[in-house]
Amino acid sequence: MSETVAVVRASRPNFLVLAPLCAGLGVAVAWHQGEPPALLNTLLVLIGALLAHAAVNLLNEYEDFASGLDLITRRTPFSGGSGALPEMPSAARQVLLAAFGTLGLVVAIGLYFLWLRGLPMLVLGAAGVVLVLTYTRWITRSPLICLLAPGLGFGPVMILGSLIALGARLDATALTVSTIGLLLVSELLLINQIPDAEADRKVGRRHLVITLGKTAAARLVALLLLSSFGIVGVAIWVGWLPAWTALAVAPLPAAIWISVKLPGALNRPEQLNTLLGINVAVLLATLALLICGLSL
Repeated sequence: MSETVAVVRASRPNFLVLAPLCAGLGVAVAWHQGEPPALLNTLLVLIGALLAHAAVNLLNEYEDFASGLDLITRRTPFSGGSGALPEMPSAARQVLLAAFGTLGLVVAIGLYFLWLRGLPMLVLGAAGVVLVLTYTRWITRSPLICLLAPGLGFGPVMILGSLIALGARLDATALTVSTIGLLLVSELLLINQIPDAEADRKVGRRHLVITLGKTAAARLVALLLLSSFGIVGVAIWVGWLPAWTALAVAPLPAAIWISVKLPGALNRPEQLNTLLGINVAVLLATLALLICGLSL
């Protein structure tokens, strides 16, 4: 494996679809408001979201390797990192440079939208950069902030930031969609921390799987996951989301199945891996169907 391949692997390309989906929700809300955004701005929003997610992943991979976590964690297809740097330690510097390079491109795109839209763009853009830079080294040591930070980054910061960048309004629909994104992404990170808990504890991390225990964390996973579907239903009922967004409720049976089965799979790696995979599918499908519902 070459160092270039290691850098690409460290960006975790299989998971980068999440950011365009979240930014895509912002684009869909803008279309729903009847104000089709400019094509160039739409492309820049989607590219910026993708680069921001890659920067987080690259920085996380570097920090986990530097702390020694990569050497003691048990990797799964959905947690524990890519394993690229333990296999190619000489690529560590390139991964760090790639992290700051992609973040620099994100900042450049943000400066364009700051010039275009003004102060609101600065607030959300700065919040996003802070989350990228502080997540692995500092945020993972504060249980509640560690739970909320990923959801805030992919939900309110990315979705609402996309809307501001596109010149759209922050209305009830936008706030509802960003809240759904917050819950789903925070749930995703929480459930993916379950297999890593013991290794994370050894390097000083203090997320909720460590502080509450796996059983309580599993209950919180179910609460976050099912609450996101509850918000879709309530928002349709009160008129904050259009009726077509009921499509996003289609993965609910799988979400209920995850919630019921997770407590019994906590110490059964094969069953847990299956649930982690289904959970990713539920999240991505829900976001994609929400985009479809807003666009119809």
